[in-house]
Amino acid sequence: MTDARVLDAPWLRSGPAARVLALLNCDGEEARVVGGAVRNALLGIPIGDIDIATTALPTEVVRRAKAASIKSVPTGIDHGTVTLVLEGHPFEVTTLRLDTETFGRKAKVEFGRDWVGDAHRRDFTMNALSVSADGIIHDYVGGLADIAARRVRFIGDPAQRIAEDYLRILRFFRIHAAFGHGEPDRDGYLACIAARAGLATLSAERVRMEMLKLVVTDGAVGAITAMTDGGLLTSILGGVVYLGPFAAMIEAERQSALPPHPIRRLAALAVAVTEDARRLGTRLKLSNAETKALDSMGHRWWRFASADEARARRLLYRLGEANYRDRLLLGWARAGRDRSDPRWCDLALLPQRFTPPKFPLKAADFIARGIAEGPLLGHVLTLAEDAWLAADFPLDEPRLHAIADQAAARIHRDGRS
Repeated sequence: MTDARVLDAPWLRSGPAARVLALLNCDGEEARVVGGAVRNALLGIPIGDIDIATTALPTEVVRRAKAASIKSVPTGIDHGTVTLVLEGHPFEVTTLRLDTETFGRKAKVEFGRDWVGDAHRRDFTMNALSVSADGIIHDYVGGLADIAARRVRFIGDPAQRIAEDYLRILRFFRIHAAFGHGEPDRDGYLACIAARAGLATLSAERVRMEMLKLVVTDGAVGAITAMTDGGLLTSILGGVVYLGPFAAMIEAERQSALPPHPIRRLAALAVAVTEDARRLGTRLKLSNAETKALDSMGHRWWRFASADEARARRLLYRLGEANYRDRLLLGWARAGRDRSDPRWCDLALLPQRFTPPKFPLKAADFIARGIAEGPLLGHVLTLAEDAWLAADFPLDEPRLHAIADQAAARIHRDGRS
């Protein structure tokens, strides 16, 4: 049944989205904005991509775009999706369809003109709303009521929806964490638990995408807790789940005025040692940079528990700002009863008040002191750098000369030159 409610959104009246709708809303065809953009607009939160559904076949969408000098990209044309790029904004335009057979991402589809049928093939009621160019909201599955209640609910039988694509288990918790309120819908939750073995059939790339989105949502703690209670996370992460440190990491980010960071939160959730980081990197097919960041966080994070500011300054120099911040926050999140110690916040804010200088001594300083080029030169530079750090980064010439002299003398004394 269609609700008479009207969405007052400026992007429906003018701009690139309105132009795409006008392009497709003529000569017997109809187009509407669907999915997340409608949901977010109704919730009063920023919208991301604007997706459009249409009765026009993909070839007709391409033809009209070409006639209007709009770039079209056949991003999923076998499934009816063409991306139109207008004024630098991409719009996924998908022909109405029915999934006649479903098996993960490889559904067999038939194109049609049935807006009700198209809505019923989607995952959750709040994602199945559509809005026409005049702002009229079309609701065939009770999505408006669920948005008002902040309730994430599967369309129809949850078990059937999940069997069509097991990624919907993760999407259920992510969408609830982002837009829901209170406990997850009971029927949906129980269906996810019953179907959890299906998570093993998903590609690591798809699981990674959903998990990294989930952990940075406002309701991540509640959703992650529900997933853990339902026995869902162990098969995904392949190890121990640390709920306390995960919640503590979110609080540490807040106190440090840092934005949510998915890899940092994943580390708090599942990384205690570097072996955990490498396991996650493999299981979720994380990028090399993501795995390296996890590995760095898992490496002796506990050293920060006893670090004073002088030692923290040295760690900041050694690790660099990003790795220092992430490893320190992991130590803070895992500090147990000591998390409330104000020292943690002071150390987290250290990069704002201290920028480590560059090591001022060079190879030429030691060659002038009789150290030959080669391995010993590298060794003496390391000795001098360690002494410079221990002396708290002096930059005055007398102290630098003394450090260089002492390092060179040690090499000569050991008979290595």
